[in-house]
Amino acid sequence: MIEISERAQQHFRRLLTQQGIDGLGIRLRVTHAGTPAANCELEFCEPAELDGSEWTIECEGFEFHVEGASAPWLDGAQIDFEPNATGGQLNIRAPKIKGEMPAAEAGMIERVRYVLDAEINPRLASHGGRISLLEVDAEGVVVLQFGGGCHGCGMVDVTLKQGVERTLRERVPEITAVRDATDHAGGTQPYYSRKEGHSALS
Repeated sequence: MIEISERAQQHFRRLLTQQGIDGLGIRLRVTHAGTPAANCELEFCEPAELDGSEWTIECEGFEFHVEGASAPWLDGAQIDFEPNATGGQLNIRAPKIKGEMPAAEAGMIERVRYVLDAEINPRLASHGGRISLLEVDAEGVVVLQFGGGCHGCGMVDVTLKQGVERTLRERVPEITAVRDATDHAGGTQPYYSRKEGHSALS
């Protein structure tokens, strides 16, 4: 169900050893499963804290527990640890936790909102930006509003054309155009105040 690399297991063993508690394990759960806001959370777990619904993976020197309700969303997940100069980064790849994009019969508005929430806004968040859907007209034109660090940003045209529009049209082929209805003159904290740098989605 879940693949835990040897590097990740070594990382967990190191963390558990530092705690100095006999029988301590690791528990993984998914919050907001099946939505664009889905996320994985790891925590230390003592045997007395288990409720019996968990899926338990026997690792060398410790037990890794998956919350029972989270297990279906973590099928095919991979956990790895990538060492670097400052220590390392634990990576959890769980392709099913956000659910699937709504089918074509769900309608354009629902599908566009899903792509914005699941793909585009998480990437813009690193720049303090976000995009909201204002409307989808009868001709398939998507009208968006930029906010946060994207409001008034000097690179918003690049972000719109090279990132947002391309992604939306790949995921929702019926889209004929993507337009920005934001008054960027009123932006108070733009990520780029002049036309320099690169797209927030690059």
